[in-house]
Amino acid sequence: MAILLLIIIYLAFISLGLPDSILGAAWPAMQNDFQAPLSAAGLLFMVVTSGTILSSLLSGRVLLRYGTGRVTLVSCFLTAAALFGFFISPTFLWLIFFSIVLGLGAGSIDTGLNHYVANHYKAHHMSWLHCFWGIGATAGPVIMAYHISSQEGWRSGYLTLAILQFCLVLILFISLPLWNLKRKQPAHSSGEEAASIEAASDPGSHPFRIKGVKLAMLSFLFYVGAEAAVGLWGSSYFVHVKGMDPSTAAQYISFYYGGITVGRLITGFVNFLASSRMLILSGQLISLAGIIFLLLPLPDGFLLPALVLIGLGFAPIFPCMLHETPVRFGARASSVIMGYQIAAAYVGSALIPAFIGLSASFISIAIFPFFIIMLILGMLYTSEKIHLSLKHK
Repeated sequence: MAILLLIIIYLAFISLGLPDSILGAAWPAMQNDFQAPLSAAGLLFMVVTSGTILSSLLSGRVLLRYGTGRVTLVSCFLTAAALFGFFISPTFLWLIFFSIVLGLGAGSIDTGLNHYVANHYKAHHMSWLHCFWGIGATAGPVIMAYHISSQEGWRSGYLTLAILQFCLVLILFISLPLWNLKRKQPAHSSGEEAASIEAASDPGSHPFRIKGVKLAMLSFLFYVGAEAAVGLWGSSYFVHVKGMDPSTAAQYISFYYGGITVGRLITGFVNFLASSRMLILSGQLISLAGIIFLLLPLPDGFLLPALVLIGLGFAPIFPCMLHETPVRFGARASSVIMGYQIAAAYVGSALIPAFIGLSASFISIAIFPFFIIMLILGMLYTSEKIHLSLKHK
């Protein structure tokens, strides 16, 4: 039963990744239909992420009251309804409304499943969980590219994704008894969990006073902002700067997420040989090399390998930074600090892509790679400074 439930959780995380990458792939085609400025995609992305932040902040009490299975079921239904809403939206204002619904659904799924796996399954399953998110994020642009290239249009792409999500809703509804059976089993570390809950609910605790926390939050903000920005604006960069057609550009973005997915699968094995800190550093340098390749006057044949290289570099950074949290700050404090880091990550994904889009509308989308370089360098500086400061404390 535990294995069956784990498979369902993996499927749910695939569904979480599907809509995360689809807007950037579809936007060049959507922009023409709605006669919207280039920066409007950044606004939609910010609205989705704001809804995600709100639902994540509220999810703790909701999960305790209703359980992960029910919350995941309702959240997936909201996500499916939002994707269907994109399909039928007659105006840009309707896209904004359904972006709110999409964010509210996604945040609860993300928080609930990460928490559930952390408490009921062994640690290596967390790496595979984020790998399955990558599968969804890779499949989304592929589906959208197919519908755009076949002249069915971006709306048909959203309809296909909505149907897939509604199928998952049905699976989750049937599997509700499995969640209840698993929930009755005692947590593997109830003492630590109780201490974490106590620390998290202590009004006198101040994570900002702990050395390195602010830098860690900046690292998460820089990373998630960079990852989201490449996914959102990479397609527009290839269309407007490199002269690609929208369907090819959408396919290229799927290879970017494919690089993240394959990289995280590999990371799960490499972690037996290398420390999380080394994987973080290596990932930052690899992604930096990839984005520099985009700027060099190289033939178009180098664009796809460069994008895959960025994805491979990004792959280990987020899960390894999560894994480093108790190493850096201790097991008890990490329960509170983890929440602060995730919040910073969502803020980065909300603000940074929107800021890049706004800047591009005033200047040019050609500035996009320079922003990514600055974010990677900022991430590199903060993560290494954390290591050095904690090493000498």
